[in-house]
Amino acid sequence: MISINNVSERFRKTQTCVIIPTFNNAKTLAGVIDDVMRFTDQVIVVNDGSTDETLTVLANYPKLQLLSYNNNVGKGWALYEGFRLALKLGYQNAITIDADGQHYAGDLPLFIEACEKNPGDLILGSRNIQAEGMSGKSTFANKFSNFWFWFETGLWLPDTQSGFRLYPIGRLQNMTFFTKKYEFEIEVMVRAEWNGVGIIPIPIRVYYPPESERVSHFRPMPDFTRISLLNTVLVLITVTLVWPYKLLRYLANNKISTIVKEQLSKHNESNLKVSIALGFGVFMGIIPIWGFQMLVAAFLAHLLRLNKILVLTASNISIPPLIPFIVYLSFELGKLLVDKPVVFTTEMMYYLKDQVMQGHFYSTLNEFGYSIFQYVLGSVVLAIVMGLFVMLVSLAIFSVFKRSKIEA
Repeated sequence: MISINNVSERFRKTQTCVIIPTFNNAKTLAGVIDDVMRFTDQVIVVNDGSTDETLTVLANYPKLQLLSYNNNVGKGWALYEGFRLALKLGYQNAITIDADGQHYAGDLPLFIEACEKNPGDLILGSRNIQAEGMSGKSTFANKFSNFWFWFETGLWLPDTQSGFRLYPIGRLQNMTFFTKKYEFEIEVMVRAEWNGVGIIPIPIRVYYPPESERVSHFRPMPDFTRISLLNTVLVLITVTLVWPYKLLRYLANNKISTIVKEQLSKHNESNLKVSIALGFGVFMGIIPIWGFQMLVAAFLAHLLRLNKILVLTASNISIPPLIPFIVYLSFELGKLLVDKPVVFTTEMMYYLKDQVMQGHFYSTLNEFGYSIFQYVLGSVVLAIVMGLFVMLVSLAIFSVFKRSKIEA
């Protein structure tokens, strides 16, 4: 554990400063600054257009670095401007602490210790979200934010809304950010993870004053709307760019056989879970959404916590040589489910096969003019049947293999 006596020196060695963004926190600001300066004099205060006595309070602290502007822009902008100033002053890390007095400066040594053990990572102070005094709205917002962060990065963190953090600003300095208010803290964390920055949660304390004494600048409707819009954009980027990029990079660096073996044994997954992943992959490979099958399969596998590599491998059942047979079986099954079925002849099947091999499948659909409804209905049934079949067969094979291995 770091002793208080040498914390200041460790701030210098790790090139770390403390940034305090403030907007109309004159009543609590002096107490926060005093507490922080017990540990370090490397302090930057960003006055985000305060209209109260903030500047009068700050006049009593000539040794700290002050960045002040007249118009209130938002916490995200204040942090971004604080990062820029910190980089100019030669810092590589910046700890952000709120000016409302909810954070304990006594936890600063925990961030320095974590920074020394995990250089270049983002250290996230995690509150106990069940702590007495935290409102129901805040608890819900935290869980909401945690879920979307997990969806966008694959990491589950206990408190993604905490403002008490250590940012590795040296690693983030070439990134351009687009948000300026509370949603900035979500954007910077998601995009940091996408760029390979580790995120390390550490437990911190928090003080919630009585309701009558609390000062909050969070406006539920507009701020929550902006956060929701940001998450919508991040989810779209995740599904369309991040996941495919990670998959292609992974495939490029590994042989298919190695990947399959690795994924089969990864996390000691049960036979049932592996079988479900394979069956679900076959199901997605047959569902008639060609061009989007792998993308949707990866998305749903992520939500269902299935092995994405196994799902994507099995979804490749819809390769061009097999497509005509999948279409044929889909139509045959569809005939049993519609009132006026379209007859799919052998000659049509071979013609369709030739057209598909030449990349003219959709034009062939129009040329024959057969019932799309019949095909879609049959393909859904085929996907369910084949998915269940592959799952059950896989489960039986894995069970026999496991039993034989034990008997041997």
